[in-house]
Amino acid sequence: MFSEPRSGRLAAWGNALLAGKVSPDDAASAIVGDDTVHRVAGLPGEAAPVGLTLALGRLRGLGVTGFRVALPAPGHPLGLSGPPEFNARALDAAEAVVGYGAPHGLVPEVTEVGPAGDVRVEVVWQCLAVREAPPADVPSLGEAERELAEALREATVALTRLDVAGSGPAAEAAIDAYRARAEGPDSPVLAPGYPPRAVRVLELARRVGLLVEVAAAAEGIGGAVSASELAARAEALRPVERVARRARVAAYNSYVEGAPPRPFA
Repeated sequence: MFSEPRSGRLAAWGNALLAGKVSPDDAASAIVGDDTVHRVAGLPGEAAPVGLTLALGRLRGLGVTGFRVALPAPGHPLGLSGPPEFNARALDAAEAVVGYGAPHGLVPEVTEVGPAGDVRVEVVWQCLAVREAPPADVPSLGEAERELAEALREATVALTRLDVAGSGPAAEAAIDAYRARAEGPDSPVLAPGYPPRAVRVLELARRVGLLVEVAAAAEGIGGAVSASELAARAEALRPVERVARRARVAAYNSYVEGAPPRPFA
């Protein structure tokens, strides 16, 4: 089911930590989430992978004053600024964190270990050099909000015409489960310190992303069952998914773009 990228959690809570809004332990706990452990490899001055708390402190010492998110897809280097090696690794992972203030970025490598029913997720963030340049194709929060509203209307019309938007008990159950989780007290949308508009944009992007996910996975639900109808559905969803990704990046990055986090003294 639809979930937030690990890069989003790291950037959001890393920014809150750098701004003095949360403690190192609280930031690390929020970033790890339901995973077993996160480590960071390749940090300058560190011969072996280190824990998140130490890694965030090292990055601060190296001059990083904030974190941006990249959510690239084939043909769309969203949030990336180079160089090619970092971009290629980020594209393989479909996400990355780009340091602001110093040329260091992080790309996650995710490993699942353990038997079925007891799978544990371990994440190693590879620290790589990044190019200090404006990130690719990231809109402002205002632009993202307008694009989301328009995309949601267009997708709803297109998918209703195909008889797949929210149709069937499986799709309805998925949306109900998402709403219950998103509105629960244990599901903060963003870390402390983000502007209300960023929270609003990310929440709308989540809902648009869920619509895309449910509709894309709902083969056989409703009337879109032929190859041509499925192709039409994919064509309708493609620009909507792109808009939702751009909005998520804009929301996470707004902390840096609007009010750069201040480093600790």
